[in-house]
Amino acid sequence: MNKYERQSRFPADQQTLPDDIADELSRLPSEVIELSGAPPLAPPVPLTHDEVRTIVISLMLTMFLAALDQTIVATALPTIGRQFGDVTNLSWVITSYLLASTAVAPVFGTLSDIYGRRAMIITSLSLFVVGSILCAIAPSMAMLILARGLQGLGGGGIMPVVQTVISDVVSPRERGRYQAYFSSVWMAGGILGPVIGGVFAEHLHWSMIFWINLPLAAAGLALLLPKMKKIPVFHRKREVDWLGGILLMASAVVFMLVLTWGGTRLSWLSPTITAMLGASIALAGAFVWHARRADEPFLPLSLLGGSVVPFAMCAGGCALGAIVGLTVHLPLYYEVVYHLSASEAGLALIPLAAISTCGAAIAGRTMAKAKHYKRVAIVGTSVAAICAVGMAVTTLPLWGLLTLMGVFALGLGTTFPVSVVSLQNSVARAQVGTVTGAMNFFRALLASFTVAAFTTILLMTLGSDISLASEHHGAAGAVSAIPVADMITAFRYVFAAAAALLTTAAVCMIIMEERPLAGPGTAPVEMAE
Repeated sequence: MNKYERQSRFPADQQTLPDDIADELSRLPSEVIELSGAPPLAPPVPLTHDEVRTIVISLMLTMFLAALDQTIVATALPTIGRQFGDVTNLSWVITSYLLASTAVAPVFGTLSDIYGRRAMIITSLSLFVVGSILCAIAPSMAMLILARGLQGLGGGGIMPVVQTVISDVVSPRERGRYQAYFSSVWMAGGILGPVIGGVFAEHLHWSMIFWINLPLAAAGLALLLPKMKKIPVFHRKREVDWLGGILLMASAVVFMLVLTWGGTRLSWLSPTITAMLGASIALAGAFVWHARRADEPFLPLSLLGGSVVPFAMCAGGCALGAIVGLTVHLPLYYEVVYHLSASEAGLALIPLAAISTCGAAIAGRTMAKAKHYKRVAIVGTSVAAICAVGMAVTTLPLWGLLTLMGVFALGLGTTFPVSVVSLQNSVARAQVGTVTGAMNFFRALLASFTVAAFTTILLMTLGSDISLASEHHGAAGAVSAIPVADMITAFRYVFAAAAALLTTAAVCMIIMEERPLAGPGTAPVEMAE
């Protein structure tokens, strides 16, 4: 008898297994694993240089939409208020967009890891376009505010999904250079927005600031969608933790309202602000409690730990908070101390916005070549902190301040590509969308907190009777009545706060673990877990 013949004379269906083997087999799992949501087992065909370029251009156009719409409305607000005969609620045209876009950033990031980038980019752009149409045809201020909220839902999803798509098509070592491109697009949108909005409102009609979104969105989708099928698939379908997402969004919305109203419309110690802050904390606590007990939470708390993610988020948030806070408040300083007009003060902001993109470009190119890539951000944030200290302790002529502000912006800009790429490089590919959405969410919260903190500093120093909100009629008169010496003193504290933020960013960059970045052709395609 050879080894391939049956060893028993009894039929197989009449034989019984030994008890120990039967018991062991009975304990083996017998569930059927669903693989429909898993990525393909075969590695995708690499994208060509032309395909990557087409995808990047379409994503830049898409991000330009979101960046433009955050500022294009500002200069048209007086015209809108006159048409609807409602000035008191004008600030809600900005606030509703900001609240919605901040709250949904982690939602779109997580959903892109569940349903894929293509579905989420189409969803976010569709919401944005529908919101734009409703804004353009809004018959009243109330409808305009609601439509701006819908537009914000789409705009808030664009940023994290775009950054996630870039992580899918570009290797970590090259990704910093592309992040610098997107930083320049974001800054360009922020600079051009008020100019375009003012031209449309004055020479055409204010609704054009919303109609212009339609051809831009159509062009972006026409370029992007044909290439989306070739983008590597890293998402993993699973059950969505809607309760966790709702708790997180509710906590964020209430906290943003606290930052928006506190110190301006309501006193920080008023019962309303205190109750809202307590509600925000309670909702955040409920989210944490739920996330610890859910099998697959909306935002895994473990994802926010480790030696990279929290420090990258903090560094990027501090840098963004500093530049946004100064951008909002510096026109006041320019008008009072250097007697610039409103338009001249706006032009004086260009060094802060434009040169920061140069810093991002330098950091991005450094990341593509240097082994110790985070050193450029450590040096940059340290130099920016020193510049902020210099602005706090000395009173410079305008040219001197603008020069120091340019160096400050150059150093600050190095933080953004290093923090984003380091964060995305530290998690599994199936979680890049989730962590990117969380990053944008916490950055937006920290930026809003910084703006509120800078406003509080100025109000405490100059006096609470000074109006710093542009929508108040008495703002211009109140600004002209502020003594120059008082404004210089007040901004010493503002610049000192900016220095503290950049120092915190530098410390975070020093502590953050510097993990190797995979370059083109050196890293295999990493499949979702």
